[in-house]
Amino acid sequence: MRNRRDMILPLQLKEAYRKGENISNFLKTRLSLEKSNEFVIELSYDLQAGSYTKAMKNPLYRKEKERFSRYVGELISSLGRSSTVLEAGVGEATTLSGVISSIGPGKRDYYGFDLSWSRTAYARKYLGRKRMENCSLFSASLMNIPLASNSMDVVYTAHSIEPNRGNEMKIIEELYRVAGKYLILIEPAYESAPPKIRKRFDFHSYCRGIVQTCRKLKYNIVSNELLPVKVTQDNLTEVTIIEKNPRSARKPFAGNPFCCPKYGTPLRKTGASMYSDDSMIAYPIIGGIPCLKIQNGVIASKLSEFE
Repeated sequence: MRNRRDMILPLQLKEAYRKGENISNFLKTRLSLEKSNEFVIELSYDLQAGSYTKAMKNPLYRKEKERFSRYVGELISSLGRSSTVLEAGVGEATTLSGVISSIGPGKRDYYGFDLSWSRTAYARKYLGRKRMENCSLFSASLMNIPLASNSMDVVYTAHSIEPNRGNEMKIIEELYRVAGKYLILIEPAYESAPPKIRKRFDFHSYCRGIVQTCRKLKYNIVSNELLPVKVTQDNLTEVTIIEKNPRSARKPFAGNPFCCPKYGTPLRKTGASMYSDDSMIAYPIIGGIPCLKIQNGVIASKLSEFE
């Protein structure tokens, strides 16, 4: 029998959240970490799931969020025709829903994923209420995106890299891999921030060096500027647009974009799972949401015999 001390952390987490404590800082202190890792980020986000859609009931917050989403949608539209758009780190889809509304009707498919299953579930519910059905949502890691290379015409983030200090390069490389035409990074402007805001970024271990990392990777940066619209966050934000491949060299991606996050082999939906015949790994679908993190995988070499 397991020792009940194994339950101390979950119980303490719930109580700390109930008291309004910063869960990320609580976990880093408890686990003796200098900065957040994916375990800390996932737990923090999952516990606060529902707070962003709830905040949309506040008229001021909703107005600023709609202004920001409209800006992102217009930015994507200005880059030319795109058939597939991905928000990496979709949260509860409060930005993505506005982006879809801004871009308007047309034959276009949207995708979104988040590290937290619960936030993705709220996103699914929120988009459903708005009758936005041309969007595929799933749970995944920014560092192992379960999508084929060049499969998304436009990939964008909206403060998704933010809590991942130390993993900026790995995440940006993965986002770039998936992008077919453009990668848009809307993230903290650490280097441009005044000392007071930079101190806050350091306290929370927010990302830094986004543009410098892109230059080091020799990506084609077509634009880099401070976010021109106001957001409710007490952050200084920059927008970096990266163009991938010359227009003449781009080939439209066709087919199913989903792939095994561990091996990159094709995934197909079967029953209550997403399965890769090549890697023999099945990933569960919970509440209609594919759970496509590497640790969610189950080896099931004989699954086809039970379909």
